[in-house]
Formats: sequence, structure tokens, C-alpha cells
Amino acid sequence: MIVGYLLVNLHKPLSVLVKSVHLTLSTKHLLMRTIKKIHQAEYRPIADLITYSPLPTRTLSQVDPFIFLNHHGFQHYPANNRGLPFGPHPHRGMETVTFIIEGDIMHKDSSGHESIIYGGGVQWMTAGSGLIHAEVSSEQFKKEGGDLEILQLWLNLPAKLKMTKPFYLGLQQDEIPTISLANDAIQVNLISGKWGEKAGAFESKTDVFLSTIAFKANAELNVDVAKESNIFFYIIRGAMTVNGKNVEARQLVEFQNDDESINIKTESDSLIIFGHAVPFNEPMVAQGPFVMNTQEEIYQAYIDYQQGKFGTWQ
Repeated sequence: MIVGYLLVNLHKPLSVLVKSVHLTLSTKHLLMRTIKKIHQAEYRPIADLITYSPLPTRTLSQVDPFIFLNHHGFQHYPANNRGLPFGPHPHRGMETVTFIIEGDIMHKDSSGHESIIYGGGVQWMTAGSGLIHAEVSSEQFKKEGGDLEILQLWLNLPAKLKMTKPFYLGLQQDEIPTISLANDAIQVNLISGKWGEKAGAFESKTDVFLSTIAFKANAELNVDVAKESNIFFYIIRGAMTVNGKNVEARQLVEFQNDDESINIKTESDSLIIFGHAVPFNEPMVAQGPFVMNTQEEIYQAYIDYQQGKFGTWQ
């Protein structure tokens, strides 16, 4: 492109051409997506479970369609512990993606799904029309104890998919595709969507791209995201600069939709959740475990749950 520019403009002095090319390249390099705000996760412990939540908070209601994130841990559980406290409870109208960084989580639901997923694994559950599930620690973890760090992200569903059939899939670490970059200084764990020609482990019903990305210290990554997509960017561990702004663990970066380029430079070993999706731009009413479009639909969800329409817990 630069050679073509020079040939087309041969009538101009070389000094002017070089200056023009330099300005063009510099401007392109500087056109990065603007950071709107950096949000600090709020401390919200659940019993003895250390919990931080950056979404929703008083300053950020959602990053459509990303609507909720709980960051549990890091903490060490002693032997003979009670484990995770999330016994049977219902959901409707949304999806959960659970990232097991350390420890394990045992899933069971009223649609008949059951699994134990360990560190590095991911669970994807579509509540859809409604189900009951429990998320607890395995008997082995409760007996022996160990390190625990788990994050759960909620994804909204559009109105047309609110009542879709419930779905669950849990995958261990070795079942999730990885991409190594920058001489193995960066590892992308591809959860859903595509990175180049490589497809993620899960198929999103709403074309959500999701990944966790592990960085070594002093690594750099440049990635483009279409302007119309909202970006979900949460730092689990470490410290870095993102488009020139300093960020650290337990912070969520909120972006404008004004450009495509994201530049990440790490200061230490780091781990992030990186996702993006085209927003639904629909009304959302979230109450307890239900996420619908209207208050009337929330009311109906409670009625259906009380009438046993979410399945039977065994």
C-alpha cells in the first residue's frame, strides 16, 4: 500500500511523501478502542466463600449481553470443609459459563446432567425455559480440602431464545482448544467462537466469543474486535496496560464502541476473561435467578417454578 501511495504521488517532494506516510501509520497505530471506565470488583462474601463481583455494580448494570460475574476465591479450604454453598436453585432466561481455575465443582440439574469438572475446565449451562441445578464441591474436595478459585459469568438470552430447551456441557481442561502465541508467552483457551480458523469448545446460541487468556510477564497482544460488538474484559490475576491504561486483578475494563484495536502489555504473569458479542439491545428484567424481558415474565417464572414446571429435583 505504501509503494502504491508513493507511485501515485510522484509529483510531490520526497520529504512530504515520507512525512505523509509516517502520519498515516502513526494515526492508524493510535486508533485504539477507547476505555470508558475501569470498574473495581466489589467484595460480596457468601458465607465463608470469598467473593468479588464487578458486574452488576452501582456503576455498571451490564455489558450487553454479559450481565453478571462472580469471582470466588482465591482461597484455601482445609480438610473436612463444607465446600461450595450453592445447593438446588432454579434459573430461567439466561446462560451460565463457569470457569474452574483451581479446585473442582460438581454440577447436577433437573434435566439429568451431572459431572465433576476440575481446574482448567469449563461448564456451560443454558437455563432457557427453566431448570433446577446445584453447584457444590466434590466429596473428595470436601474431605481433603485444597485451593479454590472459580468464576461464573451469566449471559443473557434474547427474547426469541428465552424459552429454549435447557442444555448443559462440562469439559475438562484437556478438552478445550488452546492457541499458543508469542513464542508460548501467551495461551488462548478458546471457549466459544473462533480465533482465526480455530473453533471453540462450546457452540454459543448467540455467537458469543469467549476465552481465557494466560500471559507471561512482559508479553504483548494486539487483537481487533468489530466496533458493533461489546467487549467483556476482566482481569483474574496479574497486572497489565490495556490501550495505555494500567489495570490489575479484580478489575473490569469497560470500552466504548469507537474503534476495533485492543493492545495488551503485561507487567506480570496474568490471566483474563476476554469475550465479545453483538448486543441484543432488548429490555432486561433480572430478579433473583431469572432474567427475562418484562416483569410479567418474571412473575410467570416464579409461578412455573412453584408448579414444578422446571423439572423434579432428585
